[in-house]
Amino acid sequence: MCIVEVADKKITLGKFQDQIFAFAQKCPHASGIMADGFIDAAGMVVCPLHRYRFSLQNGRNTSGEGYYLKTYPTQMREDGLYVAF
Repeated sequence: MCIVEVADKKITLGKFQDQIFAFAQKCPHASGIMADGFIDAAGMVVCPLHRYRFSLQNGRNTSGEGYYLKTYPTQMREDGLYVAF
């Protein structure tokens, strides 16, 4: 995972099964830097601070704490990656 700046906004990009996902730079719980976490085998992005898990598809918290991680639609085109805000 990595952090990129797009339109003066820092977001995280992550790759899972040859697909690029874009989501918030920080965890909604305690502001952990999501790029310091990891993507598990089930395709959940895991916060490095408290191991909260979020769906890459929709940002839903899957470990039961009730938070949502902001996600952004992505599209890979011939001329590069597009992220919708």
